[in-house]
Amino acid sequence: MDLMSKIKASAKAADKCIVLPEGNEERTLKAADIILQEGLARLILLGNEKEINQLATEWGLKNIGKATIIDPKDNPKKEFYAQMLCEIRKSKGMQMPEALKLVEDPLYLGTLLIKNKEADGEVAGARNATGDVLRPAFQIVKTLPGISVVSGAFIMVFKDKKWGDDGIMVFADCAADPNTDENKLAQIAVVTAETAKNIAGIEPRIAMLSFSTKGSAKHELVDKVVNATRIAKMQP
Repeated sequence: MDLMSKIKASAKAADKCIVLPEGNEERTLKAADIILQEGLARLILLGNEKEINQLATEWGLKNIGKATIIDPKDNPKKEFYAQMLCEIRKSKGMQMPEALKLVEDPLYLGTLLIKNKEADGEVAGARNATGDVLRPAFQIVKTLPGISVVSGAFIMVFKDKKWGDDGIMVFADCAADPNTDENKLAQIAVVTAETAKNIAGIEPRIAMLSFSTKGSAKHELVDKVVNATRIAKMQP
């Protein structure tokens, strides 16, 4: 079974609910149609229901009716989520007028759905900048205990199976914190190893990269990677 087949099988077995804040974005809606057709996850689409259904008809999508659609601007639970946001952000002085505006933002509503355990995860960024997607996640969902940094990871599948684990490699980037310190760099290594296990199903061997080859260069940036490697090795 190839990697994508494994991921799809795991998704079906997990039966999770995923919220898609960019519910009227073309690639998102077409992907949602495939997910619903194949039964890979339950979906919540955020956006105007009439507009989403019109787009689905225009693009020949047959399965969008299986999704739950919530309009952030016409949401009967709007005040509930605003109160929830005020409670989460009360230390920052959040007040209801501001909260009521923010819960009309699909990116904020999406993360509140996750916080309220109505959804298990979110996919966004087709239309919105990374920073805009991460901001409400930082404020509402927050990171795992013991983790203070957010990073991304991507999976590469090579035709030549000698690379990585049977041709599979997972690359971490710290674009959310491009000049991170050694402790956070170690955290990125550790959580990326978990990503490799959970998504790619491989036992990770981690390589920490810098511009120095076996100590050929002396520089504070090299020292940071060396120290991050030492810290990562100390993690259970």
